Amino acid sequence: MSDNKQPVDFEQSLSRLETLVEQLEQGDLPLESALHSFEEGVRLTRECQHILDQAEQKVQLLVENGDQLSTVPFTDEQQLTDKQPS
Repeated sequence: MSDNKQPVDFEQSLSRLETLVEQLEQGDLPLESALHSFEEGVRLTRECQHILDQAEQKVQLLVENGDQLSTVPFTDEQQLTDKQPS
């Protein structure tokens, strides 16, 4: 199995998640379809939450230098070291 994942588009994932929720709320899906939709919804929720977490990290990395704002590049390594207890 290939591990070539396409970048997740937040807006598309959120739109798909909303569609799945609407379908599940209607309650007329067969059990197998409902379970499949639920599983897809859980996956999409996790992907969206990951994207939001990374966006929050990027915003937090804004550093004020006097009168100028500059950004610090965000890397996964920084995320790992930032989460370790002091």
